[in-house]
Formats: sequence, C-alpha cells, structure tokens
Amino acid sequence: MTIRTILTEPNSTLRQVSRPVEEVGNVERELMKDMLETMYAANGIGLAAIQIGVPKRVIVLDISKKENEKNPMYFVNPDIKNQNSNLSTYEEGCLSVPNIFVEVDRPSACEVEYLDYNGEKKILKVEGLLATCIQHECDHLDGKLMLDYLSKLKKTMILKKLSKQKVKSTRIIV
Repeated sequence: MTIRTILTEPNSTLRQVSRPVEEVGNVERELMKDMLETMYAANGIGLAAIQIGVPKRVIVLDISKKENEKNPMYFVNPDIKNQNSNLSTYEEGCLSVPNIFVEVDRPSACEVEYLDYNGEKKILKVEGLLATCIQHECDHLDGKLMLDYLSKLKKTMILKKLSKQKVKSTRIIV
C-alpha cells in the first residue's frame, strides 16, 4: 500500500468527471487500499479517487470514531438513489480543501447502489453522517466540491485564501 498525494483546490483535475469502472480487479483493489491508507494518513473519513488524480468512480469511507476499530467501506460506481426530501446540515471539511469548513445542506437519507471491494452489486440505505459523506464523495466523482454550495462571494474568498496557502507551501527555505 502506498500513501498518495491528495490534490488540493485550485486544481483542474478535481473538476473532472470520473469514468465508470468496467470491472473490479486487482488494479482497482490496490487503488482502494492506497486510497484508504492515504485517507487515514490525512485524518480523513472519506476520499474519492479523483482526489489523488485517478479519474475512476471509486470512493472509500470510514466514519468509525475509534482509532483501533476501523470500519472501511468501499464503493465502486456509486449511484445515489431515493434521496430523502428532508435536509440535514453538516459542517463539512474536505481533504482537497484544507483547513476550510462550510455548512452544507444535503438530503438526510438516501440509498446508494454500488459495487463492493469484490465487485459484487450492493444497495445500501444510509442516513445521517454516512449519507452526508457518500453524497460529498459522489460530488467529487462529478467534478463538484463542497465550495460549489456556497455563494459566489464566499467561494471566491476561500479560493483566494487557498491559492495563497498553495503558494506559501511550495516555497523552500534553506
């Protein structure tokens, strides 16, 4: 397993629409293992393949709270269905939008149809934090970020801040 580099906004790759996976094989399983290791190393609870520069419709999640009781979840070609009309508001963060947290309204429950780690078709009914995380990560697969839920003014301010952070972080001081 390898820890991969997480792309951060602004980056045009994050705006790409990811391609469906034709078959879950060893390459995809290795990708999912790397994604999970990368996510854990960054203290995240979800990661989409596009966030590490791979435009495949693959996400991993682990919303377990306890460090020693991991519960990884793998979703290949996730398709959200039957979204609840009731909305929940969560303060979301994103590994591709570091140190920024924004309130986003999303359906409080939904179903997700997907292929699991072994390529088996599954349907899962989710609610609460898990529903929010799946919807957040599926947005990534469609080239959408949590910032897209904000007003144009707030989004512009955050993008300026992120651009400045990126410039600072690439400087080397000897």
